[in-house]
Amino acid sequence: MDWIDYRQLPPATGGFSQLFFDYVYDFDEVKRFFPSNFRTNDSYESLLGMLQERQINRETVSHVLHEQNVSFGSSQKTLDNIELLKKTTTVAVVTGQQVGLFGGPLYTVFKTVTAIKLAEKLKMKFPGFDFVPVFWIEGEDHDFAEMNHTYLLNSENKPARIEYLHGDEMPERNLGAIGELVFDASLEKTLASLESSLQKTEFTQKLLDSIKAAYIPGRTFNQAFVHWMNFLFEDYGIVFLSPNHPELKKLVSPIFVKEISELPKTSQLVIAQSAELEEQYHAQVKPKSLNLFMFHKGGRYLIQPRETENDFSLKGTRHFIQPDELLRIARETPELLSANVILRPIIQDVLLPTVAYVAGPSEVAYHAQLKPVYELFEVPQPIVYPRASASFVEERLLRAMEKYGLDLLEFLEDTDRVTAKVSEQISSIKLEEVFGNAASGVRNALNEMKFGLKEVDPTLIAALENVQSKIDGSMNGLKEKAVAAQKRRNETAVRQIERAANGLLPNGSLQEREISVLYFMNKYGPDLVKWISGELDISAFKHQLLTL
Repeated sequence: MDWIDYRQLPPATGGFSQLFFDYVYDFDEVKRFFPSNFRTNDSYESLLGMLQERQINRETVSHVLHEQNVSFGSSQKTLDNIELLKKTTTVAVVTGQQVGLFGGPLYTVFKTVTAIKLAEKLKMKFPGFDFVPVFWIEGEDHDFAEMNHTYLLNSENKPARIEYLHGDEMPERNLGAIGELVFDASLEKTLASLESSLQKTEFTQKLLDSIKAAYIPGRTFNQAFVHWMNFLFEDYGIVFLSPNHPELKKLVSPIFVKEISELPKTSQLVIAQSAELEEQYHAQVKPKSLNLFMFHKGGRYLIQPRETENDFSLKGTRHFIQPDELLRIARETPELLSANVILRPIIQDVLLPTVAYVAGPSEVAYHAQLKPVYELFEVPQPIVYPRASASFVEERLLRAMEKYGLDLLEFLEDTDRVTAKVSEQISSIKLEEVFGNAASGVRNALNEMKFGLKEVDPTLIAALENVQSKIDGSMNGLKEKAVAAQKRRNETAVRQIERAANGLLPNGSLQEREISVLYFMNKYGPDLVKWISGELDISAFKHQLLTL
């Protein structure tokens, strides 16, 4: 088996939903929520024409991108791609992610590979245009707890958490844009924890050297993240964009002004779209009355309208702002403002000529809520392209599957059932059969009694049913104990299965949502990302199994 249909995966393991399934497999069901079908050439052709005519300040954006990417140590190919973006026949294939520690989970790599390969694919289809892969650095987010850690698999194949604690402790206060947070000396403990957690291989030292070259005390989360990504994707020409820049904020100042001036227009549109969506599906995100944050005294706070006072407050503070003052900030110092999840895509596509956005399952779902918002701000909504999804299937899992005649889907559906099945296989006593026969015999005997008791005294039937219920309960309890005892007898085999399952579903989620690419690079070598780039099929729209 090389592929698994998304619908066969347990939804909780990968953030999947019926909306995502229909988007991928039955677009007609959801077409009223999206302007373009990601599968059809006509969708791209139409959008390319619109983007060519759009007035975008390409010079300023390219200038900022050049400045940022030089500071990130990006390659000449990246700088050449930035130069290409000045041309009206160049468009962007965008993806993005929070600046998670050491690159975050595997799906960051899969998203990036999808964007690179989609840009190459579109260039072949539309040779008159250039397609540049752009990675949107989501460093304005203030949720430190989401970005300060990553997971490897330990010697027992269980997830091992590696985390960075700023100042050696979990911050209690709002730290503002985490992308701008500077790593302090506590990073040394994080790196030491990483080193001790990696099982020593011939690749370990080189890998650690590469990580330590990217993650240095004194660098910001943004800088370290992009230096590491540039190591992984050195030759691919990816352009990295951090929106938290004064010149870029000036370009999107009109969006901020419109959002404030027409409050609560954006939210009303999203609520109406969500209501229609929820007749059949679910609404992924909830809009706020005002979809903006403000940077204030080192933190990033949601701006909330206070209807009774006719002004605004910063959530969690005692800071209040008059409407005219907020508009002045939006016009004169927009770098103090930051978009939330609803406005972030609009900001992105005001700055960039975005033909496609490479999205995970949850992002696909929330884009279904944004069509009227794009229309309000008169920005063409890009084609939402589902990122490639994959799991690594390692040798120990293949051996276990072959030895016990197991299917990969069994591991994904119910690990306990798999371990019980294996215990049953290698045991001379077939408990399912023993208890099944016993239960059947008891039921038959009690049914025979029922006929006799009816003749003697029909009121005794209730007592008989009570006896049957107690017997069933006792039998189930005995069966659970017998299964547990059998598991203990076959502890080695069960541990082998559980270790294999842990590697496939760490923390109950797909690998791509939990484990860092570091773990697999340490086992299989520094060229793993290049191998992934060659193996990952971005056009299958199924969960791919990559055999290592």
